[in-house]
Amino acid sequence: MTVLSDRPWFAHYADGVPEEISLPEGSLYDLVAASIAEYPRGIALEFFGRETTYSELGDQIDRAAEGLRLLGVQKGDRVALVLPNCPQHIVAFYAVLRLGAVVVEHNPLYTPRELRHQFEDHEARVVIAWNNVVSTVQDLPADIAAETIISVDVTRSMPFITRALLRLPIAKARESRTALTTPVSGTIVWEDLLKSEPIDARIVRPDADDLALIQYTSGTTGNPKGAMLTHVNLSTNAAQARAWVPAVPRGKAVVYAVLPMFHAYGLTLCLTFAMSMGARLVLFPKFDPDLVLAVIKKRPATFLPAVPPIYERLTTAADAAGVSLNGIEIAISGAMPLSASVVEPWEERTGGTLVEGYGLSETSPVLMANPVGPTRRPGTVGLPLPNTEIRVVDPENPTVDRQAGEKGELLVRGPQVFSGYWQKPDETAEVFVSATDGGKDWFRTGDIVAVDSDGFVSIVDRIKELIITGGFNVAPSEVEDALRQHPSIADAAVVGLPSEHSGEDVVAAVVLADGESLDENAVRESLRANLAAYKVPKRVVVVDELPRSLIGKVLRREVREQLLAGN
Repeated sequence: MTVLSDRPWFAHYADGVPEEISLPEGSLYDLVAASIAEYPRGIALEFFGRETTYSELGDQIDRAAEGLRLLGVQKGDRVALVLPNCPQHIVAFYAVLRLGAVVVEHNPLYTPRELRHQFEDHEARVVIAWNNVVSTVQDLPADIAAETIISVDVTRSMPFITRALLRLPIAKARESRTALTTPVSGTIVWEDLLKSEPIDARIVRPDADDLALIQYTSGTTGNPKGAMLTHVNLSTNAAQARAWVPAVPRGKAVVYAVLPMFHAYGLTLCLTFAMSMGARLVLFPKFDPDLVLAVIKKRPATFLPAVPPIYERLTTAADAAGVSLNGIEIAISGAMPLSASVVEPWEERTGGTLVEGYGLSETSPVLMANPVGPTRRPGTVGLPLPNTEIRVVDPENPTVDRQAGEKGELLVRGPQVFSGYWQKPDETAEVFVSATDGGKDWFRTGDIVAVDSDGFVSIVDRIKELIITGGFNVAPSEVEDALRQHPSIADAAVVGLPSEHSGEDVVAAVVLADGESLDENAVRESLRANLAAYKVPKRVVVVDELPRSLIGKVLRREVREQLLAGN
């Protein structure tokens, strides 16, 4: 046992945050149904200014559920969603769940190859897809082809005047219209689905322990795997998030959905957390600073989940446009490190709080966050949420615990942790460590962390991305941080490339600052002042830009592939 078994983090929770919460007993549909019953006239959704009340949302969910039932969707069936952020996405999500069917979220910008892998895995036969990607779904091979495709025109949820402007015979309008919608054939139109009568209340709802979602991992190595998340996994994480921010008012909060809802982070904090709060969810089909600023002028966010690049771009855009960010109360950042250079200008301009959190697809996703209050600790990802336990262990022998402050692999358990990967029992077994205390098994996050004596967690790196050179482990993020300190370098990604002599060579891909040129020897020499010799890159390669995920995370695997291809 270590100091972590005593849960020292409780002493540093913000005022009003409980040490434990009661686990939800119903399904995710029950979660949104409760908000519909309590706030029927409250605004649930806002999309380009058009508003949908909770009562209207509930009616659409029940009609869509009945439409899907008539199409043969039953409990346990997988239904694929390939949608951007739009009102239809929320309706489809809860309609599928109402039937006890399983939602499978997909990135609508995926290539045919990426979609094919996932469809081969989950074998969904019903797809609800944005009409701009319908052709990609229709082109899937016959052995995995969908039997039914329901096409969604996102412009149908916009105000009439906005739709009229999109039809104007001018180049800019045509460009905007093409980006949002396209004609399709061979599908069921979403609006026809909603012509069904509302589903009979007597039809059995799903149970808390039923499978609700297959969430594909980011796939930092190899093909993504489908994490199986139950109703109680997801509803618990929403409840944990509510408990973490007790100051956010029920029925009055304004939440911005700038993160894609097909991603675990956006899904929980928008699709489930916001709806469970009776909040007004403002939907953006993609992040556009001008669109967001236009809403901020009218109605600043009570709660804004995002990633560091979004906060940076919003701050810069607001300054340039002379728009005040004042009134944005709580912002939570995830997916990548949050630096003081982002936090300080943001909090100065908003008068609110920006804190960092941490999670994974396999954990619904939120595991920990910094307190929203004076006990927060910048540079860390915060404290475990209520009902969440953590350990730090030897990566080579996860039964051996590390002491406070020592680096090791993070193990977690709690009601938000998944049950395993879809149809992958071997891969599931690999990521769990048997418990010796009679509790649930521990999930191996694959992240190297250090936890101080107060329970604050600092992420060091991912095990699978550690570079092994000459028998030494090199954390890419440490080298990247050092590179970014050099005046000629704007951004960097560090990977390991095969070496004949030392296993792997440390190689850096860098984006130069404006007007700068690369003096590789000078860069490497400057790094030696702060890094051990084996950590200094053998090569520094200039690139125009670094490949990133839709939420802004640098994709080191793609960087590695590009560098290998260039050799």
